[in-house]
Amino acid sequence: MSRPDAKGWCPGAYKPMMSGDGLVVRVRPVMARLTQEQILGLCETADRFGSGLIDLTSRANLQIRGVKEEDHEAVLAELHKLDLLPDDPALESRRNILIPPMWREDDDTHRVASELVARLGELPDLPPKMGYAIDIQGGPQLSDKSADFRFERDTNGGLILRADGASRGRVVTVDAAVDALLEMARWFVDTDGPTRRRMAAHVALTPLPADWQAVPPAALQKPPVPGDTEIGALFGVAFGQIEAAQLANLITATKAEAMRVTPWRLFLLEGADIVETDAFITDTHDPLLHVDACPGAPLCNSATVETRQLARQLANHLPTPLHVSGCAKGCALPRPCATTLVGNDGAFDLVKNGRPWDAPVKTGLTPSTLLEARGEL
Repeated sequence: MSRPDAKGWCPGAYKPMMSGDGLVVRVRPVMARLTQEQILGLCETADRFGSGLIDLTSRANLQIRGVKEEDHEAVLAELHKLDLLPDDPALESRRNILIPPMWREDDDTHRVASELVARLGELPDLPPKMGYAIDIQGGPQLSDKSADFRFERDTNGGLILRADGASRGRVVTVDAAVDALLEMARWFVDTDGPTRRRMAAHVALTPLPADWQAVPPAALQKPPVPGDTEIGALFGVAFGQIEAAQLANLITATKAEAMRVTPWRLFLLEGADIVETDAFITDTHDPLLHVDACPGAPLCNSATVETRQLARQLANHLPTPLHVSGCAKGCALPRPCATTLVGNDGAFDLVKNGRPWDAPVKTGLTPSTLLEARGEL
């Protein structure tokens, strides 16, 4: 089975997306970092003009939910005041850059990311969802996250640029890294890549230049988990959903200097220590760290089922990863999972070791049926 049509673009600040609870306004923080003033201002904006909920996305962005159409301009004005919209609308939509959270000022990650942000205007026209991973803090951590151009380390610690979908990459230097990315982007356009929309789909059918497939990346590195680090404290977010008031309270209580967002439903508070909180995840063994669930009904117009309450109820009873999807598009996890429950006309279909749009092994399951049979899923 093929995936049902999903949006061909991601929401942004200037181009929000309508959902069941109102507009979703996405904020892409530069270097995935917000100062204390910026994050507190964002929380205030979410409470004042939205539903008070903020999404932490798999692209390490933040989304204000529930904004009324007539309030969109006011939200943009607040984001401008906070310097969270530092570039023009065209460049804002291109700033799809993933970086792990442990970078430091003027290290290789900071240098490559800063130059890429400064030169986004030099990129050719690319499909809207294309993105970049600067994954060079040791072995790759972001391989299962959405990106089309990947900077990684090789087995000797050198830097490579790898096209998503290719097993090997091209040797580059930090100073020439963005030049190499621009060259790869132009190759993608010149070889008709935009018709296939993503790099991996294009590479599967179009050979890369031989010297762009010279070196394999280093072995994968495990992603971070909640806890204290040298830079600050990492907190988990169940389903990536944050209550703005709770986040503001945590920022104030910990006196955090800044917040760094990640694609793993974790955020890092600079200069803070882990504190006990019921609002966020601090236990590395919390099963909710391994459960994906989209907003579901009524927050999403495509969903016919409520998702997150059921996911919480099932989390402690399943030994394997779980994905609860409001529909077959699988926006929260468009990849295979050991156990996937897919909303279908008010009930759930069960997919084992597959993607939400794959053929189910059971259909027509109700929440009560699932809770009764949870040990057998």
